[in-house]
Amino acid sequence: MFPTKIIFSAAGLLLAMSCLFSGALAGKQWYPYRVELSAAGGSSEGQSEVIDYAPLVKATRDWSLCAVFPHMKDSYWLAVNFGLASEVKRLGVQMRLYEAGGYDNLPVQIRQIEACAADGADGVIIGAISYHGLDALVARLHGQGVPVVDLVNGMSSDKIAAHSLVSFEEMGYRAGEYIARLHPQGGGVAKVAWFPGPKAAGWVQDGDRGFRRALSGNAAEIIAVRYGDTGRAVQAALIRQVLDAHPDIDYIAGTAVTAGAAVKILRVRGLSDRIKVVSYYFTPEVYREIKRGHILCAPTDSPVIQGRIAVDQMVRILEHKPYHERVGPHIYVIDKDTIGAFDRQTSLAPGGFRATYSTNVRLKAD
Repeated sequence: MFPTKIIFSAAGLLLAMSCLFSGALAGKQWYPYRVELSAAGGSSEGQSEVIDYAPLVKATRDWSLCAVFPHMKDSYWLAVNFGLASEVKRLGVQMRLYEAGGYDNLPVQIRQIEACAADGADGVIIGAISYHGLDALVARLHGQGVPVVDLVNGMSSDKIAAHSLVSFEEMGYRAGEYIARLHPQGGGVAKVAWFPGPKAAGWVQDGDRGFRRALSGNAAEIIAVRYGDTGRAVQAALIRQVLDAHPDIDYIAGTAVTAGAAVKILRVRGLSDRIKVVSYYFTPEVYREIKRGHILCAPTDSPVIQGRIAVDQMVRILEHKPYHERVGPHIYVIDKDTIGAFDRQTSLAPGGFRATYSTNVRLKAD
């Protein structure tokens, strides 16, 4: 059994999809969209080419796609889910989505990907739990002629057909840079507690490297680091541990889940005016708390767009059409000064959207 796989009846699917895609985004063309094409590795220090991305108008057949996510415990992955489901619907292909329940569940994700292949998926889109942990499986899929698109998190395999992701090293760097500009060399030292996320995940390793690089050579110092799953309970417990051990910190920086939990914990402890909060990616909660002045800033990697591009890449691969191998939306930082001009539709699922595990799927005849 695989957790959280839902198959709608044909009538239920039609009703659900008509509800989900009505409203402000129904029929709205999301492209052309400014993206960066980068070489393998995706380092923030590498060369990139900026283009206006335009997807296919329609698929030539109803390809069967499978997508696997680490979890659906926060609104970041809900935004990616919205991007995937929207593009699947627009292109006229099929998709089933699985989620593993958390970053501690690599064996579950492996079994889910194996189930995708066994069910006859034409291609698999993977938001990976582990940077290295899926390499053997990706190689096996490649040998079977099943292409893999790497979505958001990054994987190390050289058998991946395409990547739809940004440099999380740059995401971490941009968050750290914001703090660094406030504390140039020669001033009083600002003490930072850093919560990068689950240690084995590729995006966490990249984000950690970028954040540390940004703080190097200025008056901000990381005095505590805590890794952990991006579940809210886990992050809240880590924050409390650090506050108990280091009551004199000036910043809490980390995942969007960390930032959201920190706002509430600091309020309860009466520390909101003294300790500042920074997220290194973007969610609806981060959006609200930046508007309220409780979170300083967050870079956005436009996760809705990443989901859309991954589907277009996969269809292009299956139809032997030209495609870009490594695509990522341009990263920009949102704070109280820029949030008014921010296009939420690139980064946040619309209000009322619920996790969608099956799109355009027709049930097999008995």
